Amino acid sequence: MDENKKKFDVGGQAVMEGVMMRSPTATAVTVRRSDGTMVTKLTPFVPLKEKHPWMGKPFIRGVINMGTMLYYGMNTLEDSTKMLGLLDEEPTKFELWLSRKLGKGVDKIVMAVAIVLAVLLSVGLFIAIPAGVETLLRNAGMSALGYTLLGGLVKILILVAYMIAVGFVPDVRRTFQYHGAEHKSVHCQESDQPLTPENAASFSRLHPRCGTAFLLIVFSISILLFLVLNLLVPISNYFLRLLFHLAMLPIVAGVSYEVLMGLAHSNSRAACILRWPGLQMQRLTTREPDLPMLECAIVSVNVVLNGFPEGCPKTPEGWGIFHSYQESEPGHEFAEQAS
Repeated sequence: MDENKKKFDVGGQAVMEGVMMRSPTATAVTVRRSDGTMVTKLTPFVPLKEKHPWMGKPFIRGVINMGTMLYYGMNTLEDSTKMLGLLDEEPTKFELWLSRKLGKGVDKIVMAVAIVLAVLLSVGLFIAIPAGVETLLRNAGMSALGYTLLGGLVKILILVAYMIAVGFVPDVRRTFQYHGAEHKSVHCQESDQPLTPENAASFSRLHPRCGTAFLLIVFSISILLFLVLNLLVPISNYFLRLLFHLAMLPIVAGVSYEVLMGLAHSNSRAACILRWPGLQMQRLTTREPDLPMLECAIVSVNVVLNGFPEGCPKTPEGWGIFHSYQESEPGHEFAEQAS
């Protein structure tokens, strides 16, 4: 099994009261319910690059990865709320009315609205506002170097302020703890040490392949790219500049992904220096987890790598039920018990 583990990266995502882990062929979402038990949903999938080889090409794969992360990220959050039973509440009259009019389930409507709002918020904060700042500074006579650097600085400051602000929300702060549990468990798995909460706790909560580091790289690459383009193609109209930023997003994402992977898999002095800012940014989006949180992350790692152990009890939905992380280990023998 150790040989197989080294062939690919295991990554993940924090969810409500749990952790999702992803391998090249499956995802495993584990949440801890109020009664203390952990439930895990295992979802196999076929990678897009196997269906369409061109999607795995350098630079293109970064754009594809950004899109799939958004898609699977929202689906994973929806899965976690279902697994916790948070969607079992009676829908409001308005939600029922929307469901009847649109012919969709209430949960699908709520998720679609959440996605639209998240996209609008992201475009507004990280594209529309910085583009406006650049336009104002350019029209005021500032040089391309000056307004590009200041526009990029505004993006980074907004990102930092947003991360600090949401960190004060209790539920988000707990999710940041699960984010730390995800990173520590991946570090432990990559080190080939026995995957236990105590071992995982000794590792750093910062990881070079984290999405937070990716965001900082995206912003840094965009500053450099837009500096060159602003020198070559000056744009004074705000709406044209906004469209220009949106159009360049796939290129920025493609380049940034290659930079992230290159830095994450290199131990050279230059790579360590360049990835340091991204690691420090993760101090805003991770918190030290407790041992039960690490258990959730470890269960997800075990299941995504090895599947459910034989005889694992299941919920009616087919989710595995675990009372400890040891039960998710390969070869674990379950005592006779009712599911």
